[in-house]
Amino acid sequence: MGRFTASQSQLKPDPRYNSILASKFINCLMWSGKKTVAQQVFYGALDELKKKIPDQEPIEVFHTALENVKPYIEVRSKRVGGASYQVPMQVSKARQQSLAIRWLLGAVREKKGRPTYLKLAEELHAAYRKEGAAMTKRENTHRMAEANKAFAHFAW
Repeated sequence: MGRFTASQSQLKPDPRYNSILASKFINCLMWSGKKTVAQQVFYGALDELKKKIPDQEPIEVFHTALENVKPYIEVRSKRVGGASYQVPMQVSKARQQSLAIRWLLGAVREKKGRPTYLKLAEELHAAYRKEGAAMTKRENTHRMAEANKAFAHFAW
């Protein structure tokens, strides 16, 4: 799997919480190079979380939410003798993280008509409580893997 870029080694922790994961999230949230905007959105969302869950550090809530969304198993297409099978496979650490981030942001962008930081705060809060659109996505992924367990012997 040699298709990684240098971004992992160049990532600097974010200015406010000094968290590498947060800065990765901000980079994924960013559109057309507008990092300050992405940071404002992210920190705005965390400030909202602080209001919703006062007794916990917002960055901790963010980490827990991401942990909750991470999938442990997914299905991959495998061609075997002219037929494509959906084969359940373990998800690597890096992919777990990027899928979790992608699903959270996808869920946020699906919702329309409110400021992004509010939508993000809401989605993170939902994921923290193990619910919401991103969690549903994870449940479905796991369910697919469960349903196709019969083809697990094709995983090599």
